[in-house]
Amino acid sequence: MAEKHGEMPVMEHLEELRRVIIVSLVATTVLAVAAYFFSDRILAFLLDPVTKLGHQVIFTGVTEAFFVKIKVSFFAGFLAALPIILWQIWSFIMPALRKHEKAYFTLSVLVSFICFWGGIVFGFFGVYRYGIMFLLRFAGPELFPMLTIDKYISFTITFLLPFGIIFEMPLVAFFLAKLEMISYKFLARHRRYAFLAIIVIAAVITPTPDMITCLLVSGPLYFLYEISIWIVRLIERGIAKRKHAEELDELAGAQSAAS
Repeated sequence: MAEKHGEMPVMEHLEELRRVIIVSLVATTVLAVAAYFFSDRILAFLLDPVTKLGHQVIFTGVTEAFFVKIKVSFFAGFLAALPIILWQIWSFIMPALRKHEKAYFTLSVLVSFICFWGGIVFGFFGVYRYGIMFLLRFAGPELFPMLTIDKYISFTITFLLPFGIIFEMPLVAFFLAKLEMISYKFLARHRRYAFLAIIVIAAVITPTPDMITCLLVSGPLYFLYEISIWIVRLIERGIAKRKHAEELDELAGAQSAAS
């Protein structure tokens, strides 16, 4: 009986996790179905850097256009369902948190959503549009682009998603600092290496070989790194004050017990 009682919380935990996954998938699917009715507008928006230059995008398979609309719809559905997905994660983790940690985590869900969307928006308007237009102009008048819609949309999605993930850097730094896994001194001491790594990452994720676009990407990324350093410093000060207060309470308790 003791063994069964010990297994029950684990099974309930897995059942709750299954519910979170199912709700997230259902929310994404429902919103993807809704987004399908706007798939033509979404495609027109994503194709704007190409059509603005007077080029056309083709499809080579009978079902290619249909499946591209499905892909675009699920991408839009995922972005639209992100608050629901984050809320489900919040509801799954919240019971394990202490009272003072719940407020931080609730705020982090909102910040995570804003950061992810901010990364997607910056990636498209700040980098992707200019990068695609640069590459198409770079071909010159002698070369005529024959872009297939499936490859173009796949490239667009795989290009934008990393920006959403990278813009979560301050939030990741917050949690790592709360767990005391990183320190302000470590991040500040390795600024030059971080800057070099950011330049490399920017060079990889940007679609153009020019330095201007690379710097346009690396600038905000390094700014996020500096924000992360500032966040870690504030968290460290809070932890130090809490530990100092706990030491004073223990000392006071020991003195009162001795007297």
